Amino acid sequence: MKRIIFSLVVLLGVTAAQAAKPRTSLQVYSTKKQTITGFGGACCDGAMKPFGTDNACVSKLYGAKSKIGLNILRMEISPSFTGDNWGDYDWNGSLPSAQTVKKRGGIVFGTPWSPPGEYKTNGTAQGGNSDDQGNVRGKLREDCYEKFFPWFNTFLKWMKDHGVVMDAVSIQNEPDWWVNYSGCLYEPEEQVNLIKNYAHMLDRETYDGVRIISAEPLGFRADYYDALLKDQTCREQVDIFAGHIYGHLPLQYIKPVAKKALPLGKEVWMTEHSVTDNTGALPTWDDNLIFAEELNECMLAGCTGYIYWYLRAHWAFAGTGEKEYGAANKKDELLPRAFVMSHFSKNVTGSTRLQTSQDDTEGRTKEEIPLNYEFSAYEKGDSIIVMAINTTETTRDLKITLPYNVKSGMLWLSTGNETENLCQKSDLDIAESINSYLYEMPAKSLNTFIFMVDNGSTAIENVNLVDDDDAPKTYYDLHGRRLDTPHGLCIERSANGKSRKVIM
Repeated sequence: MKRIIFSLVVLLGVTAAQAAKPRTSLQVYSTKKQTITGFGGACCDGAMKPFGTDNACVSKLYGAKSKIGLNILRMEISPSFTGDNWGDYDWNGSLPSAQTVKKRGGIVFGTPWSPPGEYKTNGTAQGGNSDDQGNVRGKLREDCYEKFFPWFNTFLKWMKDHGVVMDAVSIQNEPDWWVNYSGCLYEPEEQVNLIKNYAHMLDRETYDGVRIISAEPLGFRADYYDALLKDQTCREQVDIFAGHIYGHLPLQYIKPVAKKALPLGKEVWMTEHSVTDNTGALPTWDDNLIFAEELNECMLAGCTGYIYWYLRAHWAFAGTGEKEYGAANKKDELLPRAFVMSHFSKNVTGSTRLQTSQDDTEGRTKEEIPLNYEFSAYEKGDSIIVMAINTTETTRDLKITLPYNVKSGMLWLSTGNETENLCQKSDLDIAESINSYLYEMPAKSLNTFIFMVDNGSTAIENVNLVDDDDAPKTYYDLHGRRLDTPHGLCIERSANGKSRKVIM
């Protein structure tokens, strides 16, 4: 009898523990946000030196058939005129990588760290913040503004002649950061002057509708974007508003810019940042979850593109071979951070973000609200993608409620415990058409759910409505690449940021 009573007590204790398990509820709505163009990194190796003919890293990271699926490459427009007179530090250095990315259907854009030195106040490509320059601030001379976009045309012609049609060019890397390496300073009103009065000199017709990216401030400073957005000519000329987030949280700094730019049919790209790059060893799994949170928060903030800093570094996507960072840092071998990126680059590229109940954390810092759990959701074709990040040391039940029924799905799971397969993939247990799903979210995990919509459900009828049929529209293929001449199955985005699939 005592044994029976003891067993009953144990059973009741287990049942109570199960009932007490914490639960998070996530509601996904059909409200559309931005369409995601893609993810990538910079064509730099070491101290900004381009890869040259060493193309192994890019080959492993880019393209739909690669394990990681990157589709945007950032390269430097070095301050040259012909691409032939700077040795390794010229346009040739990025050419093989750019050719590879374009062949795999990707996007390549160029950013100058400095225009040619003879165009500048200090006569050199250097920023001027150094003793040998006498601390003269390197700026574009106003009498050389008219030479700036013709210099871009020279670069675009050289790249096209060598098999790479550039997709976009940026005005300047970090115009607000005075440096002792290549650099050039612009005040917001100087950027307005340059674009307003001279951007028409960029030969877009000859160079396949190449787009203009704003200068990329160090910290997504609002004054640089507000000055452009207030001027009608600049609004017409600038296609992508870009910046970096060093010391600036995405939900506080990117979101205000995105709120103004996205309704105008513009894109918003985060074009450079590195996470936990000051570590003396390979990043830990906790470090990589911080990276996952940054990716997620950039999406919540309204980004349509995310471009990391280096592609090859011990704190990036492919190893360097430097033994001091551990045996796992083998040259060109994919690192765990690359597989974290793949959750987004393989699944979210070409999708449209959907509003979730967790969006109310926007604008608040982690110190104010510890974001132990982060989420985002997306629509892509006939699938709904839900991203879930658990940074705690405990499992937690997650109930996902969807705006319409789904009939099947799969899960990408990364927990940091794998040695070979850093993305474990499995089918979801969905036996019938449902609109909610309960999942036990593992400790310290990155989870990507891909639910297949039940097209027989009446709940999907209102999914793809665009509010204003007369609003200006842009078109993208299913990989997120912009189409000047849309054809076949495309993603149509109106000026108010809403999207739908259409057949042209």
